[in-house]
Amino acid sequence: MSDPTITRTNTADLYDAHVVKNYARAALTLTRGLGAQVWDDAGNAYLDFTSGIAVSALGHCHPHWVAAIQRQAAELVHTSNLFRHPNQGELARRLVQYAGPGRVFFCNSGGEADEALIKLARLHGVSKSGEDGKCYKIVCAKMAFHGRMFGGMSATPQEKIQKGFRPLVPGFSFGELNNLQSFADLVDADTAAILVETIQGEGGVNPCTQEFLIGLRKLCDQHNLLLLLDEVQCGIGRTGTFYAFESAGVRPDAIAMAKGLGGGFPIGAVWTSENCANLFQPGSHGTTFGGTPLACAAGLAVLDVIEKEQLLAKVRAQSLVWIAALEKLALSFPKHLLGVRGRGYLVGLQMNGDPTPYVTALRENGLLVVAAGNNVIRVLPPLVATPEELAKSVAIIRTVLAAKA
Repeated sequence: MSDPTITRTNTADLYDAHVVKNYARAALTLTRGLGAQVWDDAGNAYLDFTSGIAVSALGHCHPHWVAAIQRQAAELVHTSNLFRHPNQGELARRLVQYAGPGRVFFCNSGGEADEALIKLARLHGVSKSGEDGKCYKIVCAKMAFHGRMFGGMSATPQEKIQKGFRPLVPGFSFGELNNLQSFADLVDADTAAILVETIQGEGGVNPCTQEFLIGLRKLCDQHNLLLLLDEVQCGIGRTGTFYAFESAGVRPDAIAMAKGLGGGFPIGAVWTSENCANLFQPGSHGTTFGGTPLACAAGLAVLDVIEKEQLLAKVRAQSLVWIAALEKLALSFPKHLLGVRGRGYLVGLQMNGDPTPYVTALRENGLLVVAAGNNVIRVLPPLVATPEELAKSVAIIRTVLAAKA
C-alpha cells in the first residue's frame, strides 16, 4: 500500500529533488488503476490508452493476473538460472507453441531481448565465416527503435537516441522500410542478419508489408542470414494475432518480445528457431534476474487470460470498428489529422505537426496516449478494452480536434 503521508505536492517535490531528469514527464501523479482506467491523486479518472507503452496488456489489476502474482510471491520469487523451476519451463513451452519449434531465452526487458538478438547474429556470423570476426554486420531499418543499450542504440538510427554516446557499436546499416531492394543492396559477404520491427512503434507506427517480410525471408535464405524480428511492442496479441508477423505467413529465425508478455511485471524473452537455438552455449550469454518464478507466473497469467477470454479474436473484431471510426475523424478534421495507420490495438494518428499539444489536450479531456516519431500519436488500448471504451476514446479525440478546428 502507498505511503499515505506522500501527497501530490511532495511527490512532485521528491521527483524534482531526487529522480534523474531523463523523462519529460506529464504533470500527473497516478495512484491506482482498474481495467482500462487509471486515477490520479486528485481522484480524476482517465482512459489509459498508453497501456504503459504497450505493457499492460490485460489492463490494470486483472484479477487472474493479481492472484497469480500474489500466490507466486508467497511461494518462490527467485532462484537464479543455476536451477530449474516449473514456471520457466511451462512458459517456454507455451511460447514455442505460438512461435513454432525452437527454444526460449528469458531476460528482463525489450532492450535486453534486442541485445540478445544482436549477440545471436554475431554468433551466427562466426559460424558462417569462422573466428576471424569479419561476418558481423546487421541490416536494420531507418526510423527503427531497438532499445537504449549500446547494441540496440547502435541499431536505432535516431539522433535523439544516439547523441552523446558515440563511438557506437560498428556494423549496422539502414535500409528503407518496405523497400526490399534497399535492404538487398546493403547485404554483402560480411552480413550476418537482418533485424526489423514488424511494426515500428516509437518510430511512428510504421508496419512492414506482407510482401516486404516475405521478401526479407527469401533474402535471408539466399545469403544464409538470420531474420530477426523485434516484436517487443507489437507482439503478444496487440495486433489481433499473437505475433504481428503471422499475417505474412513467414517464420523468422528469432523473435524478441517483452512489454505485454508480463502484463506489467518486467520480463523479456527471445524465441530462437531450432536452426540457431544452439548458438548460445554456457558462458556465451546470461542474466541474473531473467525468467524468475515470479516473472514467469506473470507471463503465464497473461497467456491464460488471452486464451480464456479469447482476446485475440476480440482485438481483431473490435479494432476494425474502432479504426474505421478513427479514419472517419481524419475525413472530418483533415486540417489536424492527416491519416491513421497500424493494426489491432497498435494505432498511429498522423498529425499535421507536433503531436505534443494534442497529447496534452487529450489528457486534459481524460484520454492518455503517447507520442511517436515526429508527428504521430500512438493509441494503445489494453487488449481487454471494451467496445464502449474504444468508442469513448474516439469521442474524446473528436472533442479535442473540434476544439482546435
